[in-house]
Amino acid sequence: MVLAVDIGNTNIVMGCFESDKILFVERLSTNQQSTALEYAIMLKNILEIHSIDINDFKGGIISSVVPSVTLTMKEAMERLIKKRIMVVGPGIKTGLKINLDNPAQLGSDRVADAVAAINLYPVPIIMIDMGTATTVSVIDKEKNFIGGMIIPGLRTSLDSLSGKASQLPFISLVPPKKVIGTNTIDCMKSGIIHSNAASIDGVIERIENELGEKCTVVSTGGVAKIIVPYCKRDIVIDDELLLKGLMIIYNKNKQ
Repeated sequence: MVLAVDIGNTNIVMGCFESDKILFVERLSTNQQSTALEYAIMLKNILEIHSIDINDFKGGIISSVVPSVTLTMKEAMERLIKKRIMVVGPGIKTGLKINLDNPAQLGSDRVADAVAAINLYPVPIIMIDMGTATTVSVIDKEKNFIGGMIIPGLRTSLDSLSGKASQLPFISLVPPKKVIGTNTIDCMKSGIIHSNAASIDGVIERIENELGEKCTVVSTGGVAKIIVPYCKRDIVIDDELLLKGLMIIYNKNKQ
């Protein structure tokens, strides 16, 4: 059994896998002030909830876009399961060809997403990860990572709107019943959800026009389930995409 953790700007996604099966997926809030002991306690509590014995672990793997938390989490995992913890980065085999101006700039979360995608879905692929930022990643028909886009995330945009406009409240992301809102809150909900859905549809169309072919579109991330149902394009939602990628990377590098 292997413990897998992805550290994002807003959330930490953790799970564990055995052979080719993911046993569970849970989310924690990312806190840069938490100590290794505090993270170890949180991980231990989650494992106990799922009746997972820490003695069954063979190792662990981390992807992270928050450098200040990476080593803290690595120490927490080492203290908890007392096994080797891999960190996705230089020196780790992924099997992914990255055709970027500077491949080192590609976040390890996008690497893990892409590794899972090329092993699970038909190419070419457009991957959309909806978190603090909405990242769009493109894999061509030769399974090369060729680039993409970074867009302000849904919650980031909404919180900025509410924080900058004194008469606009902070709201939940419950979809409105109609596109045309008849009060402030419904107008905000409709605006953020339908504009994001339309943006994704438009981005997909433009990428496919540039590639000159249709793509498999896969979405993941915390708000994918909210937005994708309002998109006109067929989009696969895969909540476990990143953890599947970490599982594949771990198996490529295990000793």
